[in-house]
Amino acid sequence: MEVPITQFRREIFALMNRVLQGERILVTHKGQRILVLPEVHPTTRFDRLTRLQVTNPEHPDLDDADMKAEMQAAWEKDWEEQGLV
Repeated sequence: MEVPITQFRREIFALMNRVLQGERILVTHKGQRILVLPEVHPTTRFDRLTRLQVTNPEHPDLDDADMKAEMQAAWEKDWEEQGLV
């Protein structure tokens, strides 16, 4: 869709909603054309990876001793079942 700058200013919110739905808008101003389009989203599985917060039971900020003991017992049980201990 192509619109002049005056129409773009009048209908900016409606036009932005159309852009968010995936439509491209061309705005003309002083003989120049400006393309408004939605941001490209990641397309591969690798691009969608997010960082996870990892808890280190040896870190001094982990004050809950019960939780630390419970986690350690669970790990040791898993390791025994896998024959790692």
